[in-house]
Amino acid sequence: QSQLLDSGGGLAQPGGSLKLSCAGSGFHWNYYAIGWFRQAPGKEREGVSCMDSGGLVTYFGSPVKGRFTISRDNARNTAYLQLNSLKPEDSAIYYCVAKSTYCNTRVEEYPYWGQGTRVTVSS
Repeated sequence: QSQLLDSGGGLAQPGGSLKLSCAGSGFHWNYYAIGWFRQAPGKEREGVSCMDSGGLVTYFGSPVKGRFTISRDNARNTAYLQLNSLKPEDSAIYYCVAKSTYCNTRVEEYPYWGQGTRVTVSS
């Protein structure tokens, strides 16, 4: 059974940091792009960042560029999203996602989704 397990969310103060993790199993991890989407209350799901199977990184949109860093450890079938300089508007449920080879922002093209991990940024 193919699955993604994401974790690491929680409460952080503005300006603080969190590190999200995503562990995959049941599919050929090395051949998949691994990314993160997020969904805030009342808003549509949006792409945050993605690393394709060759290691090329894409940040979807300027709000997180320079503050969030995606990485992956193929030996451990694990990906990470480091969240720095957090802002209240970063509060959302963050989902780890996977699709074959290349990244894009089309939600419907990602067959594998984690269960989501909640990030709350508040003082």
